[in-house]
Amino acid sequence: MALNVDLFRRLCETPGIPGREERVRALIAKETKGLFDSSETDAMGSLLCVRKPTRKAKGKPVRVMLAAHMDEIGFFVRHVDDAGMVWVNPAGGFDTRNLFASRVLVCTAKGDLKGVMNPGGKPIHISSEAERTKVPGVEEFFIDLGRDAAEVKKMVEVGDFVVLDTPFLETPQKLVSKAIDNRLACFIAIEACRVLAKRRGGHACEIVSAFTTQEEVGLRGAQTAAYAAKADIGIGLDVTLACDTPGVPDNQRVTKQGLGAGIMVQDSSMISDHTLVAEFVAIAKKHRIPHQKCILPRGGQDGAAIQRAGAGARCVAIVTGTRYIHTTTEMVDKGDLEATIELLAEWLASVE
Repeated sequence: MALNVDLFRRLCETPGIPGREERVRALIAKETKGLFDSSETDAMGSLLCVRKPTRKAKGKPVRVMLAAHMDEIGFFVRHVDDAGMVWVNPAGGFDTRNLFASRVLVCTAKGDLKGVMNPGGKPIHISSEAERTKVPGVEEFFIDLGRDAAEVKKMVEVGDFVVLDTPFLETPQKLVSKAIDNRLACFIAIEACRVLAKRRGGHACEIVSAFTTQEEVGLRGAQTAAYAAKADIGIGLDVTLACDTPGVPDNQRVTKQGLGAGIMVQDSSMISDHTLVAEFVAIAKKHRIPHQKCILPRGGQDGAAIQRAGAGARCVAIVTGTRYIHTTTEMVDKGDLEATIELLAEWLASVE
């Protein structure tokens, strides 16, 4: 499989925090034109795309909901002070140790402004050891746009949104970017449906690809989307931890990069339906797709919202191990990404 790295890059680079996913939604809608039979944007801003069965089912077609959240962690502007410094409130979970000396993009109605983020305090040259070792809270970080205060106050308003801003990087084996959590899942949903569209024999299930909003602040978009979809089966698509790096014991790595797609047995939001776990494992073995079962002690994904919406649904999470999650250096293995797309497409083709 040849990965569409350009699409992956564009998805990752497009700014979109919880509640402000409209740019990502527009990109997905444009990219998937003709791939789905219908699409609509719901009241929460999620994009719901339906692909009808392309072959006759044995009985009533099974309705499958794929959930891929569009939002990335970021910030809302909460104050601009008299010096022109911009203060923010987080939308999503940050480890502030990763925020020092960050480059950011402040997204305003008047345009996107590049700036830098740092915590208040003394530089290393004049600080004490105690001051240097203190880990600041998010509320202590400010953004310097390098502009006059009057200009900043004219351009930036409370409620504008901010994303971290670093270049996309491709190496021979890996892809590195901010927002791989969870543009990766949007990419997988799109590419798996493209594989199905070209596949001889088609698919007998009805697919609702839900590109959801506000996952990073509580699976909010997926919950309303799931009520509308009324799916029989839900698939939460997301990244998961790949802690196969120095300083983490082997028994806590969750996944290991290079071992293939992740089939999540349990996370802190959901226990996967064991029959679906078995189905995905069987499909992976049948088609010799690299895969690994995994458990995430803390963290969740949109499948949990599908599982509990309305009358409920059988659900499983299909994930791709990602290093350095919730940083600007999120890293995914190309082979694992290909395996996840292939596994999802083959499973969808098998559903009767």
